[in-house]
Amino acid sequence: MIGEKKEQRTAFGECLAAIADVFPNMVVLDPDVGPSTRTSLFKERCPDRFYNTGIAEQNTVGMAAGMAHEGLIPWVSAFAVFLAHRSGDQIRNSVAHPRANVKLNGSYAGLPTGRAGATHSSVEDLAIMRSLPNMTIIEPADAAETFFYTRLATAMEGPVYLRTVRCEVPEIFDASHSPAFGKAVHLREGTDVSLISTGMMTARALEAGEMLQKKGVSADILHFPVIKPIDGDAIVTTAKKTGLVITVENHSVIGGLGSAVCETLSEKAPCIVRRLGYQDIFLECGDDEVLFDSYGLNAERIKDSVLKFLK
Repeated sequence: MIGEKKEQRTAFGECLAAIADVFPNMVVLDPDVGPSTRTSLFKERCPDRFYNTGIAEQNTVGMAAGMAHEGLIPWVSAFAVFLAHRSGDQIRNSVAHPRANVKLNGSYAGLPTGRAGATHSSVEDLAIMRSLPNMTIIEPADAAETFFYTRLATAMEGPVYLRTVRCEVPEIFDASHSPAFGKAVHLREGTDVSLISTGMMTARALEAGEMLQKKGVSADILHFPVIKPIDGDAIVTTAKKTGLVITVENHSVIGGLGSAVCETLSEKAPCIVRRLGYQDIFLECGDDEVLFDSYGLNAERIKDSVLKFLK
């Protein structure tokens, strides 16, 4: 059931503030985007544990790595495109390699960046983070799941990349949502086609599934909040059930969820896979929904793609 819309970034900031007393050694580092990524909510709650590091993502991640080695739990929250690219060297060598207990929030991921255009649209961050050993990757579907996984990421040991978006997204889950870590969430039973999605695209996949049902097509819909480690068993099970897998993501088709699914199925259950995402391009600048339609990533266009593939 799809409900009202809420921002993931606000849920992220609210969670940091809510768990401050639970994790007294947690600190937040902000490369001057606190109001945008909502870490400002934590600053209001714990100003002495909040560090505005200026527009310097590389230094910010290096500082976080040092803090982690001193027993703190640092969160670095920045725009995903700058976090993945500007501080890539520090993430690889100072965080992933030594398994430093640093948590990274890649905010403003994918297309919805407030019309900032290609410079801010992060369509390759998952590919970068997936290739790093020791890195856990989480992409929640809505605000409730963002809150849940922000707390979970803080509690778990080792590097984590949390991927969130700027825009409001429809509610799919409520506050009682407590998925098993690393397991897909089965949202709809179906037999004709498998829709595998992650992040904000899961609500769109669900809406497309309802449209397909009216066309007599039964879609098996799975949401993957954890992309690394990937739930290979769930991928294989749904592929064997339907024989046609379609992935949907707010990311390039290269290196993200679609690639992870293809890697799994090529080794364990070969079948037909189609990947819906950005087709090896930099994104245009414009209204979010106009662009999602242009790139075939709203519910109507997803439905049309499924019907086309089924033919």
